[in-house]
Amino acid sequence: MVALRGSGPLKLGGTMQVSVAGAESNVAIGLARLGHAVSWAGAVGDDEAGQLVLRTLRAEGVGVSGATVDPGAPTGLLMFEPRLPDVTRVHYYRAGSAGSRLTAHAVEAAFAAAPPRILHLTGITPALGPAALAASRHALELAHRDGSLICLDVNFRGRLWTAEDAAAVLRQWIPFVDVLIASDDELPLCLPEGAGGAYGPGARPADGAGAGRVAALAERAAPLLELGVAEVVAKLGADGAAVFTGEESLHRPATPVRAVDAVGAGDAFVAGYLSALLDGAGPAERLERAVTTGAFAVASHGDWEGAPTRAELGLLGAPPGTVVR
Repeated sequence: MVALRGSGPLKLGGTMQVSVAGAESNVAIGLARLGHAVSWAGAVGDDEAGQLVLRTLRAEGVGVSGATVDPGAPTGLLMFEPRLPDVTRVHYYRAGSAGSRLTAHAVEAAFAAAPPRILHLTGITPALGPAALAASRHALELAHRDGSLICLDVNFRGRLWTAEDAAAVLRQWIPFVDVLIASDDELPLCLPEGAGGAYGPGARPADGAGAGRVAALAERAAPLLELGVAEVVAKLGADGAAVFTGEESLHRPATPVRAVDAVGAGDAFVAGYLSALLDGAGPAERLERAVTTGAFAVASHGDWEGAPTRAELGLLGAPPGTVVR
């Protein structure tokens, strides 16, 4: 999508900064900056906004040979409206967009060259409409057929679909998923019917990030691991993150930074986690890199602009006032 970031309440007008955004493209850029070969498969309109999306991805080293240009639909639009220092409203204009009309044929073309080592999907694209849902499902099936590792970030968006609709789709996808990433209140959307309990902001298993909360999350992760998910990664925001496998449960606190913009932090976290996974690192190192890349995002304005390169990963440990010469 094209992203417009307002300077204040939209109804008052003012200035807007133009960029691009989208969970999957944020992850793609984050991985490319960390030195990995990444391709993005999606659809944009045959318009200037679509050219901006493709130009930005190419400039960041992301392959777009799997992208399609739809002459009959516009590129999607996203507007950010800061209302309080720590509260931002997001307005989507994606109904009827090119992305909502992504086709299964376009997905097949993206897989034609070679199967990816990892296919990364989110719960956002299937929420855009029947065509995007079918295309996402087809990508899932192709990756499963080719033996690719499948990563799913739940990324539930209540303005795009209901929790009930999301759960109906995501529960069907779980048997295909190797790495499931979700915030703790999103996990019930993926659990077998009857095992998930409530979902939503009030459904967190416990406050804080102590042993009790991690133990409660481990209980939620257990049915997913039994269904074949290799690892369940829980994003806990300021409390860090946890990973659950059949052998271990690990928690990593967040890296403390001065937060300026939380948008895109989850996608940066995913990029860091998948980067370490591609490097062959174990769960502890994957969590370490993920909370590091997430901290870079929180400390920077924009969805992906603050994503670090591999050489920059150590900068967060530098003392305040450090000047790198």
